[in-house]
Amino acid sequence: MVRNQGAGSTIRRFVDRCESFLLAALLTLMTLITFAQVIARYVFNYSFVWALELTTFLFGGLIFFGISYGVRVGAHIGVDVVVRLLSERVARRVALVAAVLCLVYAGIVFVGSWIYVGKMYDIGILAQDMPIPQWVPKLVVPLGFAMLLVRFAEVLWRIASGRQSSLLGDEVQDALKHRADGPDEETAR
Repeated sequence: MVRNQGAGSTIRRFVDRCESFLLAALLTLMTLITFAQVIARYVFNYSFVWALELTTFLFGGLIFFGISYGVRVGAHIGVDVVVRLLSERVARRVALVAAVLCLVYAGIVFVGSWIYVGKMYDIGILAQDMPIPQWVPKLVVPLGFAMLLVRFAEVLWRIASGRQSSLLGDEVQDALKHRADGPDEETAR
């Protein structure tokens, strides 16, 4: 099947790559800063005062951008025992309702976090160990939930258009697929 390669598809691929790169960069920076802190502390008996705070901010970014990444790749765990008992038509409707509720939740948190970051901006408090305003690292919360809104809107669209039947991925099918993709038991020995 040939997929439409329009401008929307190109933009989506670009955003997906940027999201993946951002997550990898955050994880890499966290690792490098923590490694440098350990070397400085135990080899040179010196400590970077700002290292823990910066690592905490980077970890927050990893979490809030990772939520939307998890929705994009279907990595979030879901309990679907009851949904599997329903007919396909009813299960699809339940998935639509669940996707709408997820959009509402992400929207509420986005608005609340945007208001919170705005108040932090107005107050002008600096971070504890670094000379930057606190609103700067806390901006990852509304940005992460904005991405989550986009991802849940994509899921809702795929469910409504019939290209996806559930809100979350199927863990059993994924596990069987990964097992089938792995090396054969005979060749592994």
